[in-house]
Amino acid sequence: MAKHNIIGKEGENLALSYLESKKFTILATNWRFSHLEIDIIAQQNMTVCFIEVKTRSTTFFGEPHLALTKAKQKNMLIAANHYIEEYKIDTDIRFDLISIVITGEAKTLTHYENVFNPFQF
Repeated sequence: MAKHNIIGKEGENLALSYLESKKFTILATNWRFSHLEIDIIAQQNMTVCFIEVKTRSTTFFGEPHLALTKAKQKNMLIAANHYIEEYKIDTDIRFDLISIVITGEAKTLTHYENVFNPFQF
């Protein structure tokens, strides 16, 4: 497995542990619709959260959260709409981002809630 894939998987595992420690219920991981993917779908109280995880081994090219482009947001929204229809979700939703930097043994995780509004597109 390529190094960036290993780091990405480690980041997703860290994000899952973090969410579980914050009492989120994990509904799905790496949920796919066609070629689109949502890293984590979780529920916090009565809100379903669609979560993108961005992991980097360095900030040389910028912080991980800067990689959540408009195109990625639109893709998340398309996939989330299909998840909502498939599972008949009738609760509040939000889109979160978990940004992780792993440098050696040091790991920094930042959880950004409600990073974009689905009505802005």
